[in-house]
Amino acid sequence: MSRQMTRRGFLRTGAASAVLASAGAIGMTGCGAQREELTGEAKRTATLCNGCSNECGLWVNTVGGKVHTLEGNPDNPKSGGRMCGRGHGFAQMTYSADRLTQPMKRMENGDFEPISWDDAYKEIGEKLTSILAEYGPEAFAFIRDPRPNINFYGPRFAAALGSANIYTHAAACNLSLQSAYRHTIGGGFSADLANAKMVMFIGRSYADGITPADMKLFANVAVEGDCKIVIVDPRYNNSAHMADQWVPIVPGTDLALLLAMSHVLIEEELYDAKFVKEHVLGFYAFKKEVESFTPEWASEICGVDAEVIATLAREMAEAAPAAVVEPSWRAAFGCAHANSFMTGRAVAAFNALLGNYGQEGGALITSSPSIGALPADKFPTPPAAQHVRVGNEEFPLAVQGFGTNLAVLKAALDGTMKAVFFYQSNAAKGYANPAVWEEGLSKVDLVVSIDVQMSETAMLADYVLPECSYLERLEAVYTLGGKKHMVAIRDKAIDVVHPETRPADQIFRELSAACGVGEYFDFTAEELVEAQLATLGLTIDELREKGIVELPTSDFEYGKVPQFNTPSGKVELFSVTIGRAGLSPVITWEDRKVHPEEGEFYFVGGKQSIQSHTMTTSIESLMDISKTYDLERLWMNASDAARLGIAEGETVEMSSSEYTDTIAVHVTERLMPGVSMLPRTTAVRRPTFRRATVLAYARPTSFPSTWSREWGRP
Repeated sequence: MSRQMTRRGFLRTGAASAVLASAGAIGMTGCGAQREELTGEAKRTATLCNGCSNECGLWVNTVGGKVHTLEGNPDNPKSGGRMCGRGHGFAQMTYSADRLTQPMKRMENGDFEPISWDDAYKEIGEKLTSILAEYGPEAFAFIRDPRPNINFYGPRFAAALGSANIYTHAAACNLSLQSAYRHTIGGGFSADLANAKMVMFIGRSYADGITPADMKLFANVAVEGDCKIVIVDPRYNNSAHMADQWVPIVPGTDLALLLAMSHVLIEEELYDAKFVKEHVLGFYAFKKEVESFTPEWASEICGVDAEVIATLAREMAEAAPAAVVEPSWRAAFGCAHANSFMTGRAVAAFNALLGNYGQEGGALITSSPSIGALPADKFPTPPAAQHVRVGNEEFPLAVQGFGTNLAVLKAALDGTMKAVFFYQSNAAKGYANPAVWEEGLSKVDLVVSIDVQMSETAMLADYVLPECSYLERLEAVYTLGGKKHMVAIRDKAIDVVHPETRPADQIFRELSAACGVGEYFDFTAEELVEAQLATLGLTIDELREKGIVELPTSDFEYGKVPQFNTPSGKVELFSVTIGRAGLSPVITWEDRKVHPEEGEFYFVGGKQSIQSHTMTTSIESLMDISKTYDLERLWMNASDAARLGIAEGETVEMSSSEYTDTIAVHVTERLMPGVSMLPRTTAVRRPTFRRATVLAYARPTSFPSTWSREWGRP
């Protein structure tokens, strides 16, 4: 098999198959309680999917108060009238037998027993206020999956208690990448795929991490467009079927590829000199730095032929400014390697050399709408915390809206973090270093988990508070930025199924009262949404009618160089801020932390379009798909399998410093030699979950002879 794979003759068939994964309206057949014949009043409610962080717009069709069908909202730019199988499957969580249905308390023997809401609030309130009184608010942290609702309630709750320690899961996702973009171009960007002539995707697969509208666009561009699509990935992912070229690469070496491509543009004077002169800071320092980073140098590191590297750079330059290196997400360099931050900087720098920022077909930096100030009498603002967030000084380059939850883990391990609350965030299994998280949380005096299901983190908590599913609650307003500004709603589609589950707004209203700060939550979800929409000149009835409304406030314009929100106002290839933090101020080469030794393999995780990390593993229909199609196997290159005498489907042992287990092997040419791949959602021994697979979540990293993964204990 060629190591640079070209587009196949069956492209149109492949594209059509991929689009089927983003179908329109789908019935809820097979959804437990929904197998019955439904009768009664028919109703249609606008909501946002909660199957992943994309939050695509949906319409929920109910009959007799029960979910009947779901369909993508055609006006929502993420769904585009479609929804993926994962989103459809996750809706079944509402009726899942594995849902949390009542508050739970951990007993001294480690078992959980039901507890009333009143008693749970009372005990949590007493313990938390005691901790705050003895150790101060800096000993309390709140970690959440960043969704619009909890982005409002979580920080407000922490601030009301005097704590600045609010975090997301980003340190286990894409914090390095987002921080790199923040300090190089001032924030994130998007690729204008619809108008591009050439796009390079590094470790990103739209067909595996599906946003339906993006997948449809990708398929249309691949089949009908003039855009050359290049996939750089150790794995021949499901988007590669529709690409023009697959470039297998050694995991964690994308930085070398980007530096060598930058070398070619500068050495051959193919870069946009006018853009560089007017909008780039530190070009000459960067030019000097990449002088030795030739394609031949990079080839030895990343395993890509030198001529392929040079050709890719020249083709990108020829297509510029309608050419772009796509920003990626978690994938290759979200946070996976020691050089992930530098890799993100290199992506931003290469796009700058192409002069593509703000250009049609290039890298777009757009704005987002802002909700105005709410009436102070009804929504008083908690006073600012009197301490610096834990981790800010040690990790000064982290995007401050995210924070780094590793700081919480370190503080838990050293005994200074006394209380940690989680909202639908599974640190104990979904983050890196699961054993270390378990150790850290065991040292915390009070751990509270607010979730819909009994995650591994919930099983380590002292109290578990059950939230109702996303179909059973109204949430804070959701704003969408981009070329257009929009606002959407997640509305309550059905009544609460389990009477002892509650929506987040009620939980925080009652919990804050138990903690003595109830004055900051003396409002309902409907009152909050109405107040938020009033600042945008809208009403809740208008939004409920359409599900999403465009706002007349976006100032995007093609051909206009965007505002770079950096200290210099330019793209910074040399950063004083980064230098002060102890890293190289100029973009340069940094190696990955771990390389395999003799008999070891590189290890990568792979996204699957039907699963969202550990969150969806309790969904019967989705797990049935994973099992029916053997999607839980370890991928191994055919030449490696032949050398080791391993056949398709054979069971092997995997081990690392963290874990050992057995698993079936999938022998394939869709993975470069020397690399192993395991789906990230191959998950978990959960005694509370009947549907989960028996394999531990993405911790094992080797078979008969071991191989390594970069766990990097903090």
